[in-house]
Amino acid sequence: MVEASREAAAADIPRVIELARLARAELAAMRGGDLWLARDAWPEPLDEAYGALVARDDALVVVGTIDDVVIGYGAVLVETLRSGAHLGVVTDLFVEEEARSVGVGEAMVGALVARCRAHHCVGIDASALPGHRAAKNFFETHGLTARALVMHHRLGPAIG
Repeated sequence: MVEASREAAAADIPRVIELARLARAELAAMRGGDLWLARDAWPEPLDEAYGALVARDDALVVVGTIDDVVIGYGAVLVETLRSGAHLGVVTDLFVEEEARSVGVGEAMVGALVARCRAHHCVGIDASALPGHRAAKNFFETHGLTARALVMHHRLGPAIG
């Protein structure tokens, strides 16, 4: 079994969309997931959103594979801060549940970090929903620690 990652191509978009829909279903059910879906997730239509992301010079979309079968995807944007410095922002990172903990996520994070280093980013941000301990632990294992907490008070019914 060989775990790897590679830059996503236009031909990978249909599979990335399948995986994005799995990620959305998983995260939407978690605390804060409904608001994440309404505010932070890439907008529909996903083929246009991910197609545009793959084409951007300031972004990298990767796919994670086991024996060349795509079972995960990730994306990072390189943002320019007001100071002119660059910050990498991981917008997506997902591996199918049955394929977790075998090294695919690590391979993808490695590629995303390498892109950020190549663009001289001062750091990398990634988000995890509250209570998503596995995501928090994964990011901490790769050197990401909390630098801010977003506090929220719901005023109305759940979104969606």
